[in-house]
Amino acid sequence: MFPRRICALLTAAVLTVGVAGCSTEEPPRSPAAPADPPAAAATPTPRVSAVTAPTRTHAVGVRQLKLKRDDRALPVELWYPARGRAGGEPDRDADAAAGQFPVVVFSHGLGGEPDDYQELLSRWAAAGFVVAAPTFPQTSRGSAGNVLDVLNQPADVSYVLDEVLALDDRDGDALRGRLDTARVAAAGHSAGGVTTIGLFTVGRDERLGAGVVFAGTALGVGTAFAGAAAPQLFVHGELDEVVEYAAGKAVYDKVPWPKAMLSLPKGDHGRDLLSDDDTLRVVSDTTVEFLRWSLYGDEAAKRRMVTEAARGDLATLDNRL
Repeated sequence: MFPRRICALLTAAVLTVGVAGCSTEEPPRSPAAPADPPAAAATPTPRVSAVTAPTRTHAVGVRQLKLKRDDRALPVELWYPARGRAGGEPDRDADAAAGQFPVVVFSHGLGGEPDDYQELLSRWAAAGFVVAAPTFPQTSRGSAGNVLDVLNQPADVSYVLDEVLALDDRDGDALRGRLDTARVAAAGHSAGGVTTIGLFTVGRDERLGAGVVFAGTALGVGTAFAGAAAPQLFVHGELDEVVEYAAGKAVYDKVPWPKAMLSLPKGDHGRDLLSDDDTLRVVSDTTVEFLRWSLYGDEAAKRRMVTEAARGDLATLDNRL
């Protein structure tokens, strides 16, 4: 998931040929030209109208959508709150729980796939979010491993979001009437973190009201954050051997909106996200509270987020929300 060799290749390729040379498809806009964003102090905290957030943990259902953008196959794994008793493994094609739930679209890392992140994403679903995770055609496990295709992925995510949100009005679909289409966030790890940053910079999708970036960098997509204020949470291991902590922190510092950074002093590039351990619990619980605050408007969740981040002295939180 973004090995050092590939990270170096992306750096060299972007510097040599620029963003526009990465594909024969519609090229992303070059990130070199935009000026730095305005200072964070000038951006007020966005007001999210509060809705009732879930008061209990849900069972989790999972299903797959077969999507395709032009010639780009984009199968999507969907985790969602389901009927039944909470706990246990996600239930394939389970009936959706009653209610309307915000949507989070998640982008995997290079050489990865959505199921690698099941522990984290199913916890988000259990907390009351529908999570849509596409498998990208050229950067997933078993693909050609074309790292430059990362720069086409923000457009893939926007397309996936079009199709997932459309399920809310689709006759006969199990998620009809279950999606809160006005409350949407993007998240991603490593190369998926690049993708997520791109959705708030060169490929700004104005439907997105929040972002979560795991071990990400702005390589190729820039730091010209644009559009309406969208709170951001960065999560980064200080011992990251692939994307240096300083690189992630530099992007975080450029965010002009309400933001927080969860730093893991003993964290690496991402194994903490892929196993059920104490650090994963801190990361998952902190991100859940961030999403509850930014998407549900749950003000108490912002206070709980600070508590969850401090649990076990495994992380520190720079909180500017």
